[in-house]
Parts: sequence; structure tokens; C-alpha cells
Amino acid sequence: MTDFVYAQPVKIFFGAGQFRALGDILTQLGAERCVIACGRHFAPTARAMCEQDARLCAVFGEVEQNPQLSGVAETARLARECKADTVIGIGGGSSLDTAKFAAAIALGDADALAYYRGEKPFPAKRLRIVAVPTTAGTGSEVTQVSVVSHDREKKTINNPVFMPTAAIVDPELSASVPPRTTMNTGLDALAHALEGYWSRNHQPISDLMAIEAVRVILANLETAYRDGANLEARSAMAYGALLGGLSFALPKTAACHACSYPLSEDYHLPHGEACAFTLDSFVRLNADERLEALCRAVGLRGTEELAQRIAALKELAGLRRRLSELGEVDVEKLARDCAAHPLMNNNPVPMDEASLRAMFEALR
Repeated sequence: MTDFVYAQPVKIFFGAGQFRALGDILTQLGAERCVIACGRHFAPTARAMCEQDARLCAVFGEVEQNPQLSGVAETARLARECKADTVIGIGGGSSLDTAKFAAAIALGDADALAYYRGEKPFPAKRLRIVAVPTTAGTGSEVTQVSVVSHDREKKTINNPVFMPTAAIVDPELSASVPPRTTMNTGLDALAHALEGYWSRNHQPISDLMAIEAVRVILANLETAYRDGANLEARSAMAYGALLGGLSFALPKTAACHACSYPLSEDYHLPHGEACAFTLDSFVRLNADERLEALCRAVGLRGTEELAQRIAALKELAGLRRRLSELGEVDVEKLARDCAAHPLMNNNPVPMDEASLRAMFEALR
């Protein structure tokens, strides 16, 4: 047993129907003036909520699939205008990351770009953050990470200022998520758990949550994909995704996520599909006794069966699995960009441009 430090400050409210208790939760947290950040799909519901609870003062309802710094700046502006003490993010990881970043800068005296570029340190004080995921995947409700884009740059910022005050994880909110998005986000959650487990920074408590997340996700993702109205499967996936977020919050992700950024930026894969694109490849590349032990713990014969299960899930949902499905791919540039991402340093097996190029060539 090695020395380790574990911390998780987020208060988690989990269970079907928890979102209907939002008013009581806000009272418990001491929230008096709140701004909501969400996507266009949820915006009408958010505005109706404002009419029912005077503490909900304003809505930024234009969060994009890849959240933009301009949306962060507008949410922060609304928070200042309303003299808000809380920002509530409702939606997928994009909405949560927007809310987290906006809450971190709302009390600052610089524009959003200065914080994004690291030209200014984040303010010492921030607004309260309440994260309400509507997909089972990102884990953003329990991490200190915000992923935001500006122009063509997509940046992952890891800072304690982004850690939510509270998370409301209600599986009922994911019931209307389309099948393909269910698979994308579910495989993202699986990548979180596996990468947190094999990260060079892994530690015992995170390992336990990673193993359970893998077990729960493998047992329920196909059912949730095929039958979105199955609340038992949705609840299990919400739990698995939450555990996945907790399992990588401290160790951080590794090679799959490092590769996901060029795949998203240059070939326009959604984040979960981009992570899943290399996930079975890295299961094979990272296979060792620890990963074999995880496989046995979740009821699999070994790492090859795990890789095959991941490939089968991707095939089931029609996700892209070969470079030929992405159009014209510059493998040299793709390997170079993946190798340069800092998260690659967390992978247990060192991966340089040559080894990444060989991996991608096998995926042609």
C-alpha cells in the first residue's frame, strides 16, 4: 500500500426524482440568487422554472456541444447583472463546464479570455456551483476540470476553483437522451473509469470506484441504449458515470482522452465517440496484471474480452471505428498531436509518435 491523498468535496444528491427537489436543495445550500446555464433543448424548461421560483433569476440557454468561451462570458455577465450567488449547470458536460467556468470568473475584474489564457489567476472568491447532469457520461459534476473552446482552440483547464459545490444526479433526466448519445456518453464514462484505473497517478480509493464503474457500465449500457425508458438501466448508468467521474477526478485520464482532442477538433467526432475510438486499442496496449485483475473482478475472462466488449458496443451503435470512416486522415499529424497532449504522460505504457502512428495505422 502506497501513501496517497484523497479528497472529494462535492455534496452529491443521487436518485430518481432528486431534481424535483431542487428548491429544497437550494435552500439547504443557502442559495438565494441563481443563474442557469443550459443548452437550447432545456432552455424553455429552465425559463419556466424561473417563473416558478424567484431565486432563479436568469438563463443562458445557448450552450453549444463544444462549449464556447463566449458562452462562459455571457453566463458570467448574467451572474454579475443579477448579483447571483450560484450558477446552476443543467445538461451534458458542456453545460456543466460552462457553469463551472462562469462561476469561477464572475467575481473577477478581467475578461474571460485573460483567465482562459492563464494571463490572470482565477479570483480568490467564486460563486457557488450546482451541477445537474442530464447524461450518464461526463462526470463533470464531481471534477475540477472545465473543457472550453475559443476559436479553433479546445482547452482543458484543471483547477480546484471549478469543483462544484453540489451535484444533483437524477437518472430520470436522462430518459429522453437519444440512443447514440446514450452510447457515446456511456463509453466516455467507461473510458473515465479505465483511464483513472490505469493512470500513473492511480490510488486505492479511486481504483475501487473505477472497478465498480466498469462493472456497472458493462452490465447496463446496452440495455440503456436499446430501451431508454428503462429506469433501472438509466439509474445504473447514472451511478456508473458518477463513479467514473469520481475515479478519474484525482488520477486524471490518460491516452484515450489525449487522442480524443485531435479526433474531435480535426475530424469532428463527439467527445464520447472520440474517446471510444481508441479505447479498445489502449485496453490491449495497456494490458498487464492490474488490468487483468480488474477484468476478473467485473466477471470477464481477461483484457481481450474487455476489448471485444467495447468494440461490440461501438458496432451496435454504429460509431466510427476505422480511420477510413473519418475521411482524409493525416496520420502523421494525428499521431504528433496526440503525443503532444499532456494527458498522454499519464498512460502506463509510454506512447511516442511512432507507437501512436502504428496504433492508428492498424485502425485504417
